[in-house]
Amino acid sequence: MNLEFIEALKQLEKERGISKDILLQAIEAALISAYKRNTNSQGTVRAEIDPDTGEIHIYASKTVVEEVETPTVEITLEDARKVNMLYEVGDVLEEEAKTRDFGRIAAQTAKQVVMQRIREAERGIIYDEYIEKENEVLTAIVQRAEKNCVYLELGKTDGILLQNEMIPGENYVNNDRVKVYVLEVRKENKGPQVVVSRTHPGLVKRLFELEVPEIMSGVVLVKSIAREAGFRTKIAVYSTDQQVDAVGACVGQRGARVERIVAELHNEKIDIIEWDPDPAIYIAKALSPAKALMVYVNDEEKAAKVIVPDTQLSLAIGKEGQNARLAAKLTGWKIDIKSQTQAENAMMEQAQLAEEEEELIEETEE
Repeated sequence: MNLEFIEALKQLEKERGISKDILLQAIEAALISAYKRNTNSQGTVRAEIDPDTGEIHIYASKTVVEEVETPTVEITLEDARKVNMLYEVGDVLEEEAKTRDFGRIAAQTAKQVVMQRIREAERGIIYDEYIEKENEVLTAIVQRAEKNCVYLELGKTDGILLQNEMIPGENYVNNDRVKVYVLEVRKENKGPQVVVSRTHPGLVKRLFELEVPEIMSGVVLVKSIAREAGFRTKIAVYSTDQQVDAVGACVGQRGARVERIVAELHNEKIDIIEWDPDPAIYIAKALSPAKALMVYVNDEEKAAKVIVPDTQLSLAIGKEGQNARLAAKLTGWKIDIKSQTQAENAMMEQAQLAEEEEELIEETEE
């Protein structure tokens, strides 16, 4: 060890972001391992490296005995008293070892331990960096697409996109760039594994935050999101400033902002609606693009009955019930949708039943 070596450690610290202290600790551990292997010592060994000069000192603890049986861990009372006359049998003496006797195997052991510690430190740094990115959006590069998953490059580490987190029908081609939502960062033996998603509603929210400065600044709030990835998303927004149109801010001039998000999601439809504290108004807006004629709410059951024009019943329900399902998920209310004719017929039936019931009561009284 010398000054040049210390300078090399400082350079390594700068390039890889690993502190010099961690590297020195790794080398000290390596020297201890190498010494024990070279001498077959089973005793306590301590290593010290001067952080300024690179000078090495290795100390081996030995027990003071009358007669030595294991030279690597024992020392005679006579030899011990050459160091200090106060030593007695049973005391432990720390003796500096001769490092010049290290052989090729010892050097290889030291190198292996150092490299292992460096890798562990790098993994720890990468894990700490990416654990802070959970629930955030990252730009990934497709490395390899397999049947059940896609492997991605995320900069300093790799990500994995599982099949149930893929947008249905989306193809992933090598070197394509895609935006992904970080679900979880796991510690693995080969380094941190980042599990990402393309279907999570959080991806849409983060994309709007990136595209809409009013959301990032807090002027426009995202109140709720309901998504069926690859098909349709509904997002409810609200402005804290009366002079700012929440929906207009998200759409952008000539639809530029929302179009960039739609393109990123491969033409997934996005309905942007204005959140309202009145449940009836909010539910009516949530059924967009359909127009509601009337909304009756039951606060206790958190259920609503919605009447729409006959021509818009299928639009309100959506293909395979998707529009109604997303509206219910967005608002958190149970929604029963009926056409105007269905509602009128139901009311007539109820009126007829009430009339028949009244006639029955009159006949009974007579």
